[in-house]
Amino acid sequence: MSKKNISLPLLPLRDVVVYPNMVVPLFVGRELSIKSLEKSMNDYDKNIVLVTQKSAEIDTPNKSDLYKIGTVANILQLLKLPDGTMKVLVEGSSRVEIKDVNDENGLSCTFNYVSQNDDFTSTQYDALFRTLEDTFSQYVKLNKKVPPEVISSITGIDDLSKLADSIAAHMTFKLDEKQKVLELFEIKSRCEFLIKSMEGELDILHVEKKIRSRVKSQMEKSQ
Repeated sequence: MSKKNISLPLLPLRDVVVYPNMVVPLFVGRELSIKSLEKSMNDYDKNIVLVTQKSAEIDTPNKSDLYKIGTVANILQLLKLPDGTMKVLVEGSSRVEIKDVNDENGLSCTFNYVSQNDDFTSTQYDALFRTLEDTFSQYVKLNKKVPPEVISSITGIDDLSKLADSIAAHMTFKLDEKQKVLELFEIKSRCEFLIKSMEGELDILHVEKKIRSRVKSQMEKSQ
């Protein structure tokens, strides 16, 4: 770990997890969140910490309502909408561990940057890279919920950590699974978790495909 106990405004997120290198539009309406955005724009060079809430129901979250791991992000664009809400475009940069949360004049937090563990050989790196890409291609081809053009968005990524996060962002995970990916600092573990999750989903999708084709052929016979 490096750069300990830095302070920045904090933006609590409902039902979304933002990973490093992701560019995401967010709609912000809560007064405390708008104050955090304004503080970030005016005093912190557009830097802000994004942390997901454990429950979307809570309007004024405190430290115990938030996950411990979040993402430092940069505000690329901020737009005030006629109804008083804000549309903000953010780009994640690094995983961070939240140490303390302060709610005076909008939310802010102190945090540490977390280092990524990548203790493996170049052969292991290449093998993980290829397996991750190939498994994701199969996953997208079979999963109708993921648009096919997503594959072209990950081609050209040459960093394994960034590839894993980009793939996680496009997967149809539940919120706690998305958060788990954010909390896997060891790149190898993160890749293995994603590959295992996709392979499990592929098994289900293959069975569904077989069932559909069997039902279709039975209907054609009866007609």
